Amino acid sequence: MQEKINIRSLTEEELKSFFVEQKEQAFRAKQVYEWLWKKGATSFEEMTNLSLATRELLVANFVINTVTIAEKQVSADKTIKIAFRLTDGKITEGVLIPSKKRMTACISSQVGCSLTCSFCATGQLERLRNIDAEEIFDQVVILRNLAEEHYHQPLSNIVYMGMGEPLLNYKNVLKSIEYLTSEKGLGMSPKRITVSTAGISKLIKQLGDDEVKFNLALSLHAATDAKRNQIMPINEQNSLASLSEALTYFHEKTGSRITFEYIILKNFNDSLEDAKDLAAFCKVVPCKINIIEYNPIDNANFEKAEEEKTDKFAAFLENTFNLIVNVRKSRGKDIDAACGQLANKNKAVN
Repeated sequence: MQEKINIRSLTEEELKSFFVEQKEQAFRAKQVYEWLWKKGATSFEEMTNLSLATRELLVANFVINTVTIAEKQVSADKTIKIAFRLTDGKITEGVLIPSKKRMTACISSQVGCSLTCSFCATGQLERLRNIDAEEIFDQVVILRNLAEEHYHQPLSNIVYMGMGEPLLNYKNVLKSIEYLTSEKGLGMSPKRITVSTAGISKLIKQLGDDEVKFNLALSLHAATDAKRNQIMPINEQNSLASLSEALTYFHEKTGSRITFEYIILKNFNDSLEDAKDLAAFCKVVPCKINIIEYNPIDNANFEKAEEEKTDKFAAFLENTFNLIVNVRKSRGKDIDAACGQLANKNKAVN
């Protein structure tokens, strides 16, 4: 018996060829493609503008492998964390973050992570595999549906800031963004999408060469090589000088402003001298800086910086260096959904 094909692995042209071979109308491909990528259909039965015979033909030849919800947790602040069961049964996590002005989906690009950043729970996990483009797409659709179901609001923003390093899954991440932004897909503006990287210089340049339209964020967290090497081993192969060059190149190619993310850690990177180093690094490109409060995790010897010190740090950057700075308060801490806390602790993994 011939194994059924995952229909979402086919292009619209390949679908068209299938229908022509089956003596069906070629325009059926456009209808099916729309069901898959614009409407997020998870079964052929949903495709109600197709005849029963056509749907049976699809069932006989194809499957729709989709991501499902393994577990859902709702925080006291209304943040929702989802354990996603991928098509092979592996688990990854995503978060829906509601606020007054935004409804943000934070999604994952890998199962686990290989970067071992010392302040991040995900970094303590083994990287099991990259997440396919359609599985990334499914995470967004699930979180979009939850936004409408729980809060009666449309999804406004997508951030690739969940588990894994997006640029180490380059092809699938860009393909997923194509599905999310295409008029044949969800039709979201690429300016509503942010991809966050720990900093891989050659791939940041590749983004520039590909002239991507989405936003880029760099997880910086320290603005000297000596300190960054201590908490982010990736810096040893991607020094701040090489990152500065890559970001300048990216900006020249795309015209996009860079977001710098900076987790502020008590007595490590929270002094005004650290702020001067941060300003010197960031001012090479048009940017904004997000100061993020630290969320404690197991097996890490860091503490959250004092609030007063954090506020002084941010004000110093704004007033002395005329930089755009936001201090981000953590959301979903009570369900381990805050920045750096995703670690697949849910029961569904076991």
